[in-house]
Amino acid sequence: MLLHACMDERLRNLISRSTQTGGSAAMASGLGEGQRLLSRTKRGWVWNQMFVLEEFSGPDPILVGRLHTDLDVGNKNIKYVLAGEGAGTIFAINELTGDIHAMKRLDREEKAEYTLTAQVINADTDEPLEPPSEFIIKVQDINDNPPQFLQGPYRASVAEMSAVGTSVTTVTATDADDPVYGNSAKLVYSILQGQPYFSVDPNSATIKVALNDMDREMRDEYLVVIQAKDMGGHMGGLSGTTSLTVTLIDINDNPPKFVCSSVDLYEFVIPEDLPLGKMGGKVKANDRDYGDNAKSTYSIIEGDDQGVFEIVTDTQTQEGILKLKKPLDYETKKAYTLKVEATNILPGHSSTAHFKDTATVKIAVDDSDEPPVFSKSMYLLDVNENAPINTVIGTVNARDPDSSKNTVRYFIDRHTDLERQFNINVDDGKITLAKPLDRETDMWHNITVTATEVGNHSPISRAIVAIRVMDINDNAPEFATEYEAFLCENGKPGQVIQTISAVDKDDPVQGHYFNYRLVPEMLNNPNFTIKNNQDNSISVLAKHDTFRRQKQEMYFLPIIVTDNGHPPMSSTNTLTIRVCGCSKDGIVQSCNVEAYVLPIGLSMGALIAILACIILLLVIVVLFVTLRRHKNEPLIIKDDEDVRENIIRYDDEGGGEEDTEAFDIATLQNPDGINGYLPRKDIKPDLQFMPRAGQHSGPNGVDVDEFINVRLHEADNDPTAPPYDSIQIYGYEGRGSVAGSLSSLETVSSDSDQNFDYLREWGPRFRRLGELYSVGESDRET
Repeated sequence: MLLHACMDERLRNLISRSTQTGGSAAMASGLGEGQRLLSRTKRGWVWNQMFVLEEFSGPDPILVGRLHTDLDVGNKNIKYVLAGEGAGTIFAINELTGDIHAMKRLDREEKAEYTLTAQVINADTDEPLEPPSEFIIKVQDINDNPPQFLQGPYRASVAEMSAVGTSVTTVTATDADDPVYGNSAKLVYSILQGQPYFSVDPNSATIKVALNDMDREMRDEYLVVIQAKDMGGHMGGLSGTTSLTVTLIDINDNPPKFVCSSVDLYEFVIPEDLPLGKMGGKVKANDRDYGDNAKSTYSIIEGDDQGVFEIVTDTQTQEGILKLKKPLDYETKKAYTLKVEATNILPGHSSTAHFKDTATVKIAVDDSDEPPVFSKSMYLLDVNENAPINTVIGTVNARDPDSSKNTVRYFIDRHTDLERQFNINVDDGKITLAKPLDRETDMWHNITVTATEVGNHSPISRAIVAIRVMDINDNAPEFATEYEAFLCENGKPGQVIQTISAVDKDDPVQGHYFNYRLVPEMLNNPNFTIKNNQDNSISVLAKHDTFRRQKQEMYFLPIIVTDNGHPPMSSTNTLTIRVCGCSKDGIVQSCNVEAYVLPIGLSMGALIAILACIILLLVIVVLFVTLRRHKNEPLIIKDDEDVRENIIRYDDEGGGEEDTEAFDIATLQNPDGINGYLPRKDIKPDLQFMPRAGQHSGPNGVDVDEFINVRLHEADNDPTAPPYDSIQIYGYEGRGSVAGSLSSLETVSSDSDQNFDYLREWGPRFRRLGELYSVGESDRET
C-alpha cells in the first residue's frame, strides 16, 4: 500500500526520504511525472508521516493525504479503512479512493500529532487484504499565540546611586507556538516605558540600571513596561507586555541637620524644681535618609562640666530628649549654655567616620518656691527605756533654700506615730518623749517629721527619724521553760535530775550572767542540791536513793535566779520533781502511786484494753437480753383499735393470683409443713392434720387452734424473728373451713353485713378476737 500527501514541495521531499520496506507497487496517480516506480516483494511504499496546517478553516475539508495499494488496479471490490486517534471524527477516509481529509480545525497547542492505522479490506467480506499500516499525521504550526508573562507584573529593588549596568531583575515570557519550527516562538525583549533610567537585554530579558546617580530622596519608585515579541522581533510577529515596578533602596548618603527656630540655636526655660529624669526640652536633627540610615545619636559635647544634664534619643521620633541628672538650684546657677551634636555612621566607613551636625542649646533656670531642706535625710536618735515624759530625745533642722529665707515649722506625721509617743517643738524641731517606752516591747520607733515654710503654700519636706530605745535592767531573769523533773526510785545519790537555764528580757552590753541559789529555808534540804555548770545553767542533784512514791510522790524545789545588772534583778522559780518507777536502764515507766496495785507486767495501756473488752461484753449481753425480752412478748395486738384497718402496703404490684414469684408466701405455710415437709403451693395438700381430742375441727379434719399454736411456737423460738411487735399474716386458713376467709380484703360484703359472733364459739383463744370485732360494730352503730 502506498501513502502520499497532496501538500507542498516540503512534503514531497519528506516522502522521497521515506524508508523502503520491500515489494513492488505503483505510485498513486497525482504524483509528479518522473517519479520512479519502486518494486516490492509483498507491499508497496509506506510513508509514516503526513502534515496538516493548524487553524485551517476553509469551506471544504482539507485533503491531508492519499492511500493507495498495488491491489487497486481498477478492482472495485476493495475498501480503505482508517482507525486510530481521531479516526471518524477529526479525520475521514474515502473508502474507494483512499483520500484522507481533516474534518475539523486543528490546534497544534492542543495536540501536535495523531497516530492512525490504515488497512485495505475486501468490500464484500470485510476480510483484510493487507496487513495494517501505521502512520502519523503531524499538525504543522503557525504563529497564532502571542508571548505571555505568566509571572507578571513584577516588583524589584536596587540601591540608589547604583552604577550603570547594575542588574535589577530578569523577566521571562513564554510562547505556546512550536519552538522548533520557524520563528514563531523566538522572542525579542524591549522597553516601552522606563527609559532612560533602565534598559533590557533583548535576549535574556535582564533589566539593568541605565542612568547614574539615581537618588532615592528625589524619586524612590519607577514603572518600567517591557515588551516581548515573537518572530525574532520582525514585523508581523505577535507581542505581549508586562510591568515592572523598581524601588530604590536607601543608603546612608545624607547627614543629619538640626532644625531650629534660629540658626543652630535652641532656648529652653526649666524650673529649678524639675524632678530628676524628667524632660527639660527636645531637639531634632532631620535626616533625609530612611530607616536605620536616618537614625541619629545625640550627645552633649560642651557646657556641662558638672554633669547636670543628659540627652537621650527617642527611638520613635528620632528626637533628642534633654533630661536632668542632678537638681537645679536657681540661687547657685541661673543659666546654662550647651553644645549638642547629632551623628550617624557613613556608609562603607568605620564607626569613627560620621555625618555630624551641632547646635547650641541655651537653658534658663526659673526660680521656684522650693520646700525646706533638712540638714539630713535621716536622723538616728537614742533614748533610754522608762525615761521620764518630756525628756528631749534630739533635734531636727531644716532651712528655706530660697532667697526669701522664710521661717520653718516642724510637725510629726501622726500616721507614723499612731500611739502619740513623741512630740516635737514646731519652732526649733526638738523631739521629746510623750509616753514611757519599753525596749522589750519595741526596740525601734520610726517616725516621719515634716517641715513647711511659714506664710506660703510651699511643698512639704519630709525626713525620717529612727529612735532606738536603749536597755536598762528592769526585768528579772526566769526559767527558760516550765521544768518538770522525774526522779527514779532506784536512782543513785548525786544523780543529775534536771539541768536548768534562765532567760532575761533585758539585753545588757556585757551580756548575761545568772546566779542560782536555793531559798534560805531550803539551804539544808536533805533531798536535793544544785551545782553551777559555769555556763549560766545549773544541775539539780539527788542526795540519796531512798525516794519512794508511797512515801512522797512529788517534791517542790524553789530556786532564786539573779542577774548581773545594775541594780540586780532576781526572781524565785519552782522546780517540780516527780518520783517515778524506772527500768534497770533508768527509763521512766510509771509515776503514779496506783501503779503498785496493778499486776506485775501490766502497763496502763494493757489495763485500758482489758477494761474496754469487759465493757464491750457487757453491752453485748444487755443487747441480747433486750432482744429476747421483746421476742417473748405476745404477737396478738391487745389494743382496742380495729386491726382490720392495719393494712400492710407493698410497692410491688405483682402479677395477680397466678404470680407466685413476686413475693415469698412461705411465711403463710399450711399445717402440712410442720414436720419439715413443705407442700407445693399450686396444688391441694393431701395429708390430714389431726385435731386434738375434744376440739372442733373442720370438715376435712384440720384443727385451726392447733395450727395457730404451732405457728405461735415457731415464732417464739425463731432466732431470726424481729424483737418488736408485728402482725403475723397467714395465707393458709385450712381445708374446708366452714368459717370461710378471715380476711376483710377478700369479701365483697361490707363490715355491717358480717356477723362475728361465731368467733366466740371457737374457744377461749378466739374470744378476745370476737370481742374486738364486736366492739368495732358497736362503735359504728353509735
